Amino acid sequence: MDALNLVRHLNTLAALISGIVGSHSTHLPKIAAKVPDGSQVESRTKRFSRWINNEKIERDLYFLPFAEALLLSLSIETLVLVIDGSVVGRGCITLMVSVIYKGRALPIAWTVVKGKKGHFPEDAHIDLVQQVKSLVPEGAQVVFLGDGEFDGVNLQETIEDYGWKYVFRTGININIFWEDYELSCGDLAFHLKPGEWIGIPDVLFTNEKYGLVMLICWWREGCEKPIYLVTNMDSVEDAYAYYSKRFRIETFFSDQKSRGFNIHKSHLSDPKRLSRLLIAACLAYIWIVYLGVLCMRDGWNKIIHRKNRCDLSLFQLGLRLLDHFLNEGLPIHVAFQIPH
Repeated sequence: MDALNLVRHLNTLAALISGIVGSHSTHLPKIAAKVPDGSQVESRTKRFSRWINNEKIERDLYFLPFAEALLLSLSIETLVLVIDGSVVGRGCITLMVSVIYKGRALPIAWTVVKGKKGHFPEDAHIDLVQQVKSLVPEGAQVVFLGDGEFDGVNLQETIEDYGWKYVFRTGININIFWEDYELSCGDLAFHLKPGEWIGIPDVLFTNEKYGLVMLICWWREGCEKPIYLVTNMDSVEDAYAYYSKRFRIETFFSDQKSRGFNIHKSHLSDPKRLSRLLIAACLAYIWIVYLGVLCMRDGWNKIIHRKNRCDLSLFQLGLRLLDHFLNEGLPIHVAFQIPH
């Protein structure tokens, strides 16, 4: 791609990002209505549509460099990665890996396919994890999390080969082999009460006898039934503490949907077009979280929210700070990394 086309495509991407944030929408006409550049809204809509239809717009070029820089900036501590799926657009679902940062899940990589609700095949899990591996800084400590869809032994083996730790939820009927016993995960809960847990190390997992791994049965206070986890960690407490962070990716999907950009209401139905739209939507999300961090670091929260306490997420703080900058005619900070 020549330099002129690259600049033009980057300018369109910047306009998409600002339009998504301004409109709280991923519907192209609504985005175009919030991008003043002297042209008609219909003209801007066609421009955005051409960008999303352009097969030369690839995530490797327009998003992954930002994801790589983001992981580098966060790798001074253990990187907590989460994999999950969600509905996007019309009749499509996305499988996404995010990195956890202060209660938010920041998107790193994804794939989009046709479908409603349902599980991706394990090969898709592994392919996405392999993409993420190329972005993780050498020597970084990684913990990988997923719900019961992601407990396949091939995925566990892939992550183990990378030298990463993992914690996945698993099913009550999964068979395990421990010493001379064959039992199901559900057998571990017979003598447990709410507030109690049991961890069994050196387990062979499923009838494929993968392992050795640890199997955990944890019954939280206030829950109707226990959950079952499989992990290559040595500590039950550490494994559960990390697994609790998995639910942060739900905040990302909520921010991208009803609380933010309404990606589920996009009128697009082609997976490739939706994947390109996600480039702009995910960069918009990271930018707003960056503003939220800036808000707390530099004390803007005391001006735009409360002086004594803050009960807003970084995403909501970022949106409020951007409104404040616009209302007061102040310089707008733009970045896609997390400031120290």
